Amino acid sequence: MKKINIKKTGGPEVLEIEEIKLNKPGKGEALIEHVAIGLNYIDTYHRSGLYPLKLPTGLGMEAAGIIRDVGTDVSDFSVGDKVAYAAVPLGAYSTHRIYNIKNLVKVPEEIDLNIAASIMTKGLTTFYLLHKTYSVSPGETVLFHAAAGGVGQIFCQWAKSLGVKIIGTVGSDEKISLAKKNGCDEVINYSKEDFSKKVMELTNGEGLQVVYDGVGKETFEKSTQCLKTRGMMISFGNASGALTPIDVTKILQPKGLYFVRPSMGQYLRNREELNEASKMLFKKISSEEIKIEIFKSYKLEDIKQAHIDLESRKIIGPAIILP
Repeated sequence: MKKINIKKTGGPEVLEIEEIKLNKPGKGEALIEHVAIGLNYIDTYHRSGLYPLKLPTGLGMEAAGIIRDVGTDVSDFSVGDKVAYAAVPLGAYSTHRIYNIKNLVKVPEEIDLNIAASIMTKGLTTFYLLHKTYSVSPGETVLFHAAAGGVGQIFCQWAKSLGVKIIGTVGSDEKISLAKKNGCDEVINYSKEDFSKKVMELTNGEGLQVVYDGVGKETFEKSTQCLKTRGMMISFGNASGALTPIDVTKILQPKGLYFVRPSMGQYLRNREELNEASKMLFKKISSEEIKIEIFKSYKLEDIKQAHIDLESRKIIGPAIILP
């Protein structure tokens, strides 16, 4: 059995592969043999120290696999079950893992475990963004940054299935067609064009009720300029760097804007919430309202290259690690 560990924060070079030996699962736990592991941008935040962790630590928040053993007080899961998860504690970058069943979900038979591993974090994030943080309505127009990215591709398909009109932004012309393929009605290359001015043109000067921003530092202030009075600014990522301190009087107060910084832990706090989200996600996949194509697969031994590609924006779709 193997796992990826870090003893200090830094670049991809701090990622180390180690041999491990696991004991039997304890109370409320299961031993999972991973079939596939999700690769997410948040993993780079943990590795770099942007999101501080107690060291040493494993990495990775999501994976899918088969239960090989269960501990005591486990009634909802059995040996042989297909399962997936997307939650702390970190440690998904591993061939096997002992994991608390409170954060596990069963994967329907018709859904491939590679797909499940690639979509749990991104799909559950999309669920709470569209249905909980701000509940969208059919016919409504929203702005989503990095529409060709991992979350963006799923978000845009899901939003389109709800009858939402999507203005997406991308960082290069090469990504425009991908964003449109996944549901964007309008696509703006924000490296060439002032997206806030373009959004106001597209909305006849009215602005939008909501902006979804996973880019962070580079897009935050102009995103708020796209909002109408009492609009909602949803900041859920830092792909361009962490947000600078917000000048509330300057940025939020003039239009009475709402600002929220949501995370999965706030919306999937218990079994009931997790089941609601995962069942809706799997239903979207089964019905093909969301279509998933794995962009690239890496071996566990190639994790450094995976992180290099992730931070170089070379990964333009769901990617997985094969243990």
